[in-house]
Amino acid sequence: MGSFKFSLMKINRKISPDLKSKQNFITKKRLKENEINFDNLRSYRLDRVKSELKKNNLEACILFDPINIRYALDTVNMSIYNMHNLTRYCFIPVDGPIILYEYFNCEGLSKHLNLINEIRPAITWDYFSNGDQASLQLKKWIDEIKDLSNSHFKSKKVAIDVINGPAVTALNNTGINVVDAKLILEQARVIKSTEELKCMKAAIEVAEIGITKMKNELKAGMTEDELWSILHKTNIEHGGEWIECRILSSGERTNPWMQESSNKIIQSGEIVSFDTDMVGPYGYCADISRAFVEGNKFNDEQKKLYSMAVDQINHNYRIIKPGVSFKEFTERSWTLPDEYYGNRYSVMLHGIGMCDEWPAIRYPTDGGQRNGQFEKNMTITLESYIGKVGGKEGVKLEQQYLVGENGLELMSHHPLEDI
Repeated sequence: MGSFKFSLMKINRKISPDLKSKQNFITKKRLKENEINFDNLRSYRLDRVKSELKKNNLEACILFDPINIRYALDTVNMSIYNMHNLTRYCFIPVDGPIILYEYFNCEGLSKHLNLINEIRPAITWDYFSNGDQASLQLKKWIDEIKDLSNSHFKSKKVAIDVINGPAVTALNNTGINVVDAKLILEQARVIKSTEELKCMKAAIEVAEIGITKMKNELKAGMTEDELWSILHKTNIEHGGEWIECRILSSGERTNPWMQESSNKIIQSGEIVSFDTDMVGPYGYCADISRAFVEGNKFNDEQKKLYSMAVDQINHNYRIIKPGVSFKEFTERSWTLPDEYYGNRYSVMLHGIGMCDEWPAIRYPTDGGQRNGQFEKNMTITLESYIGKVGGKEGVKLEQQYLVGENGLELMSHHPLEDI
């Protein structure tokens, strides 16, 4: 393989006449599309990535995770597929050309993105794509990375977010040191820009349209899957992308939590709890949990569970403002009664952006994140699951917030139940 030569304009950014003629169609604007400055959105995010690389004394990163690629370059292609196949990646140096290595015959998909200086075919070395030729393909990939190293990370140290064992071993054998890019990208994504917040509000609005439809259509005799499908349909109709999990359950399946949507038939008077985890339009996540009762008549036990969940979120909400440490939050957080503690949720809060993000703050007994503090323009969700160990049902609630100058500002507005 020849040595790498820097060329700022390796790709033709003008759509060819043939392609342009095929794009003579009518589109419907997505939520907030006219309000978002996409150039500012993209340049801010790429600057954040480069700033974190500099802060960690790194010259470059190679990203495989589709969410990280989208954050850095706003390019998308088969995101779910590429979460488990190393068939698409990008090279981002602090100084120098940004290269997208694109899936087979898809080089035209990102020509409109001016942040990308060059698009090359991806070199893959997985067994699925290459069978007994995988080791030969890996050698080609290593040669490519060596060329990049000679030009753009002469320290022989590069951050990579997702990679398999053979590739790490091969890189190390060539003298290239691999460090984890996860820290780089998590820290880059912490502070949201004005344009990111517009994207997130659009995703939340779509989720809440779906939540309202779910509540209106909930009735005894339908299955959990039928109810859950309403959110999926709403998301796709509005240009959304996928849902991270399928956590919706009813009746006794709400305790313990984390049971996925099933073909169980919802019965009269049962609690139905769910967690949206919805990656909506523009790639941002709406992470909202609600609990309804079929028929809208809570019994006394259901009211107790629901009221406790509201109390937990409201208590923790009042603690947070810029400058409060994660340690202080943990120490002052709402105390979950002993009979519910064994069923506690995995975290009390977590960051949110294109997916669940840093930080994840656990209950005091579970260790986890202690260093750090809340900063203005972080976005987080506060979590509560209340279900007695051995109890019949449980309630899951979750609200999404912006850390504002004086405290938390609510971003999720679908009303809680008036019980």
